[in-house]
Amino acid sequence: MGLILNLIIGGLAGWIAGNLMKGRGFGVLGNILLGLVGGFLGGIVFRLIGLAATGIIGSLIMSTLGAVLLIYLVRKIKG
Repeated sequence: MGLILNLIIGGLAGWIAGNLMKGRGFGVLGNILLGLVGGFLGGIVFRLIGLAATGIIGSLIMSTLGAVLLIYLVRKIKG
């Protein structure tokens, strides 16, 4: 059940981040991957600044912020 929930949260986070950043769509699998990697990145950033995500909503917010950061970094690198 945890894997399915992570995939759902990852998909939602990737979709939300894509809409917030006003970019091209990444597709369903791209959004899920973006959200999962964003969740990992968001977890690192949250720990560094002393925050913790609790529950489904907290995980969704953390994953979305991480995905937004990831999109921003990729766009800066690509130029």
